[in-house]
Amino acid sequence: MVSVRSATIEDIPAILSIYNDAVRHTTAIWIDEEADFDNRRDWFMERRVAGFPVLVATDGDEILGYATYGPFRPHEGYRHTVENSVYVRADRRGRGIGAMLLASLIEAARSEGRHVIVAAIEAGNEVSLALHARFGFRETARMPEVGRKFGRWLDLVMMQLIIED
Repeated sequence: MVSVRSATIEDIPAILSIYNDAVRHTTAIWIDEEADFDNRRDWFMERRVAGFPVLVATDGDEILGYATYGPFRPHEGYRHTVENSVYVRADRRGRGIGAMLLASLIEAARSEGRHVIVAAIEAGNEVSLALHARFGFRETARMPEVGRKFGRWLDLVMMQLIIED
């Protein structure tokens, strides 16, 4: 049975594997170089120290996906706004795991008193756009050709959810 929990340091190898698969095969992450264990460990610790959630979806001991949010912009005026990330293992996509993770992130943001969650999504990622829309995110910007990966220009869609008190 799939459940969502806070990630632990022991989950980093699985998170790293999911992350690197997205780097290699998708336009969800606009980075060309894969990360190593130290990179993901440092990222994880930075999130924890800053008080941001890192969640994993599990089925027993198996990690199926992860989600987190972090600062939208580094300036204090944006302290109530966060930007989310949701990744599901390639062989487990399309089974509701992303929805479970996103629902848990929204609840974490609500309980922390966040006001807005922002999602920056590659315009061709219809699954992620639909997932976020299902949870009430609204498109607020469409930015043509702001990124490049796999030899082509990428458009970025910005979506946001204003969290009601």
